[in-house]
Amino acid sequence: MKFLIFLGSLRDSTPPRPARLGLRVSRACEYFLQLTQGEHCIEIIDPLDYEQGPIFKPHFSYAKSRAPKDLALLAEKIQGAQGYVMVSPEYNHSMSPALANLLNHFASSLFSYKPSCIVSYSAGQWGGARAALGMRAFLSELGCLPVSAMVHVPNAQQVFNEEGGVLEGVDESQWQSYFTRAFNQLLWWAQAAQSQAQYQDPHHMIQSFTKDPSQRNAP
Repeated sequence: MKFLIFLGSLRDSTPPRPARLGLRVSRACEYFLQLTQGEHCIEIIDPLDYEQGPIFKPHFSYAKSRAPKDLALLAEKIQGAQGYVMVSPEYNHSMSPALANLLNHFASSLFSYKPSCIVSYSAGQWGGARAALGMRAFLSELGCLPVSAMVHVPNAQQVFNEEGGVLEGVDESQWQSYFTRAFNQLLWWAQAAQSQAQYQDPHHMIQSFTKDPSQRNAP
């Protein structure tokens, strides 16, 4: 199965240097997700790797074949994935604006009927937990409903090294158990959604609006 890990930070360097804290957590997610049952194709989506344009214009607002190359490429990756891991720090008790901005470039139909998993982190003691609560509503509206188990990583710089491995003296088995509890839920729902989609196309069944949001208005 294919999973995308969205890194919710545009900072190219954060304490402790040199590796970005969010990148450490994202790499840890990649490692622990690969340890779940089965072989998976996993890719970290770093917003620094994608040109989003100086003015916000979502991918679905462009005429077909006219979208910027980076947005078109990422849209294909999103559509082809079976599940998503959303990694975010906390800003003003909310999710990362960098993550929200990136996800808002794409139509919910690309994410819909596939699960997501929320992973939050911080350099302090709260692990971004308050941001994670708000992410539930955001991701549900996007269509990739988050699984019930979440991952919060407080003092992330004291847990993971630059490559996403646990630091010396940290109990890896405990962190593996913590991460894989959420990732096993993600995998179960991803497999279930993929199987059901092969049996019945959800977009056809629900008759998702394709031209104008008014198509979903009440009579």
